[in-house]
Amino acid sequence: MSSDEIETVEITGDMIRLGQFLKFANFADSGAHAGALIQGGDVLVDGVVETRRGRQLGKGMLIEVQTPSETLAARVG
Repeated sequence: MSSDEIETVEITGDMIRLGQFLKFANFADSGAHAGALIQGGDVLVDGVVETRRGRQLGKGMLIEVQTPSETLAARVG
């Protein structure tokens, strides 16, 4: 996946929590779904597996969600 294919999801403040971002970017249907993705080790922040739902994300960070069929990616904007 090239950087041209990665969507930037604009946030209103300087920071957002990982669980909130997954819902905001439509990677998760609910908070419970976001938590399950994170706890399952399916979420990467800047290429590193992240298991903390409350992890603070700043602008420019790359979030990837690995599903059985594809990898979803978005950058915090």
